[in-house]
Amino acid sequence: MVSSTVCLKNVIERLRRCLLLLIFLPLLASSAEIEMTAPQIVAGEDGYVLSADFTFDLSPRLEEAVTRGVVLYFVADFELSRARWYWLDEKLVSRSQTYRLSYHALTRQYRLSTGALHQSFATLSEALRMLAHLRNWVVVEKNDKSVRPGEPYLAALRLHLDVTQLPRPFQMTALGNKDWSLSSDRKTWPLTLPASLPVEAK
Repeated sequence: MVSSTVCLKNVIERLRRCLLLLIFLPLLASSAEIEMTAPQIVAGEDGYVLSADFTFDLSPRLEEAVTRGVVLYFVADFELSRARWYWLDEKLVSRSQTYRLSYHALTRQYRLSTGALHQSFATLSEALRMLAHLRNWVVVEKNDKSVRPGEPYLAALRLHLDVTQLPRPFQMTALGNKDWSLSSDRKTWPLTLPASLPVEAK
């Protein structure tokens, strides 16, 4: 009997969270606090690389959170698809890259990390300036046979603050709270991949 009661409470709690998401996610999706400009893809040594610029400011609540030790996770999502008149577009490439923005009280420096790479900055504005300039992100690997130069594709890019990676007490606070909402619209543009990648010397 006790086990059944616990299971029922868990189900109710999950339903409550799903209901909150259904209520608040459309509100978050409609806001575009990050402006994106000049996304472009060029051929590089390791594949096709993406660059883009973003313009945004952290709300006072987010600035306070990061200076108090809360790590903010920004995620760039990229997709490359081929249009099909008879069906949904064919998704060929899907990539995500996560940036960790944190503050270290001992060194009094802000740190921006991507994977194993990180840079330290004396001020928050310097760290945000670096985050705002996405450069040389390999979105199509060199040996990817699903895409070809000269053919038409549709590219899509979005940058957003991922509130699901916040500490749990902050996740519920962030839902539906504009102070914690930071996202760009999903920008799409037609793309013809540039000429073939550089050939390795033998």
